[in-house]
Amino acid sequence: MSDTPPNPKSERTNVRRPDVMQLVSAEVARHYHSSLVEKLRDAGGKVTVGNTTVLLAKEFGFCYGVERAIDLAYAARRVFPEQRIFLIGEIIHNPDVNAQLRAMDIVSLPWRELDGAYDGLTEDDVVIVPAFGAPTSFMDKLESLGCRVVDTTCGDVMKVWRRVREYARDGVTSVIHGKASHEETRATASRALGKAGEGHYLVVLTLADVGKVTTYMMGNGGTKEEFLAAFAGAHSPGFDPDIHLSKLGVANQTTMLKSETEAIQRLLREALVERDGGDRNFSMFDTICGATQDRQDALFGMLAEPPDLLLVVGGYNSSNTAHLVEIGETRTATFFIRDASRLRSLEEIAHFDLHRGEEVVSGYSRALLGEGPVRVGVTAGASCPNNLIEETVLRVFELRGIARERVMESLG
Repeated sequence: MSDTPPNPKSERTNVRRPDVMQLVSAEVARHYHSSLVEKLRDAGGKVTVGNTTVLLAKEFGFCYGVERAIDLAYAARRVFPEQRIFLIGEIIHNPDVNAQLRAMDIVSLPWRELDGAYDGLTEDDVVIVPAFGAPTSFMDKLESLGCRVVDTTCGDVMKVWRRVREYARDGVTSVIHGKASHEETRATASRALGKAGEGHYLVVLTLADVGKVTTYMMGNGGTKEEFLAAFAGAHSPGFDPDIHLSKLGVANQTTMLKSETEAIQRLLREALVERDGGDRNFSMFDTICGATQDRQDALFGMLAEPPDLLLVVGGYNSSNTAHLVEIGETRTATFFIRDASRLRSLEEIAHFDLHRGEEVVSGYSRALLGEGPVRVGVTAGASCPNNLIEETVLRVFELRGIARERVMESLG
């Protein structure tokens, strides 16, 4: 008979030992650091060689939460060199970083649903929780198995969790601005149920979604069954719009476009004021990640004088990166690229088309083909490492016939 207790407790493991982190810092720098990007930042984000100028947004790339998550994942392998290490889904939304973890023998587990892969875990195994967090059902499973847990959940995400738990406690339905299928939103939604499962949530992505909500609230939105069908997979179990739209509190996936979240807040508040004669049944809290907002603001600053071309570098499934693309598309020719390899030539670029939801190949702006001066803007989402930004900058110059040595020399 096994001596294992029937309900073992998972062990939250602190891997941030000074001796370990010193080694981790050197390893992470070796994989992702870029001296060119640092020099470019020091130069005010602008480098000109001949008739080609590359502009780098004031804020870009790895945020603190992403750096912390990567550091903890690397540290886990250092602290547990011989043990099996697993990761729920992806540590962040960047294929290069996740490939590096796989090379360290960190095995990805399914993140959409708990399945048989989790049943094979033991208390000797280490499980890393990604920066997005994980639903409470996943955390409860790890708790029951007694696994060692290295939790890299971003602090900004946990702030949202605290808010939606408060909504649940107070009988307020959480209206979450986000993608219902996104890891972070799924994790947040599970917290919106409250400690005893008494809470409710509704996930909205677009202003059109909010229009369906406000129209129903005013009695003009069709039947309950039609409403629930419209939001299938985006509401809490047992959600009843006739009951659970009475008190609303707005929260969001931290990587959303701030202007959209603000518009959603305004529309919901206006509907409640019209229906109830005041906003006593409305709650809100600014839960946009500071780093996300900084990168959006920096891009708006760059676009005040739009470059001829904007390259946004990052993983195609990165929400915060996609919003940078949306901003760029309003002002100049914008291409969402995974890395420098997508810049195939001056005649074609492979990039992710947000509207089609797939990678496509398009022609460059004609400006890049001529002899005249060209300005190319570069920015990156919070999950993009500096080495990928460096390669993109150098590739732009290379395609314009300028060797990387000249670029490095121009930056001193």
